[in-house]
Amino acid sequence: MKLTGNTILITGGSTGIGLAFAERFIKAGNTVIVTGRREQVLQAAKDRFPSLITYAGDLSQEAGRIALFDWVTANYPEVNVLVNNAGIQQRFNILKADAKDNWSYYNQEITTNIEAPFHLAMLFAPYFAEQKKAAAILNVTSGLAFTPFVIAPIYSATKAALHSFTMSLRHQLSDTAVEVIEIAPPAVNTDLGGAGLHTHGEPLDDFADGIFKGLEEGKPEIGYGTSESRLRMSRDEIDEYTEKMYQATKNAIE
Repeated sequence: MKLTGNTILITGGSTGIGLAFAERFIKAGNTVIVTGRREQVLQAAKDRFPSLITYAGDLSQEAGRIALFDWVTANYPEVNVLVNNAGIQQRFNILKADAKDNWSYYNQEITTNIEAPFHLAMLFAPYFAEQKKAAAILNVTSGLAFTPFVIAPIYSATKAALHSFTMSLRHQLSDTAVEVIEIAPPAVNTDLGGAGLHTHGEPLDDFADGIFKGLEEGKPEIGYGTSESRLRMSRDEIDEYTEKMYQATKNAIE
């Protein structure tokens, strides 16, 4: 994709990976819109980057996603890039989970990580295609889409679903001017899942710089660090890697 002169919408863009992407897109000469649920956090992001355009809304609700699409296309009709970045991660032991009385807690991952990016892609793809100009949809999945993190089973499954959807989307849009790009992060030092859980991860700025290098090179699938090799693992390698990671982390949910 071209990296300048775009109008870009980034979901979950007020902190972490989304804000790191926003910073780089702004510096490259793009108009950037970010969404989030918390006004205070959005304002803090705007204080750091005054040109940032913010929108507060709940993308876990169908009405919220439609409202976002209507607002963006009405106020910024030149929008041509969607970055589906918003996501949440929950770690739990299935044998101890209260799926009877507390399913709504676990379902948050499904609505945020699957429903929202699927729906937004299906809203914006026809809009982008009709413009007949260079456009792109970037879906942020995870290295865990390929090698599940057993103690985060729903998160891993949602990212695998988004990976599959992204492949289908890329083929369906192949005859249009809309590129479809998958970004598959490894563990990155952000507050995903809670503060302190990813301090061992890749430094955020190094990760974001690496992803932008992949965008410059025109890659349709972009990994970084440990996730790069996982994009092409064989099934036997996946099984071995998954078991190794489970043994190393299972005490966290016991």
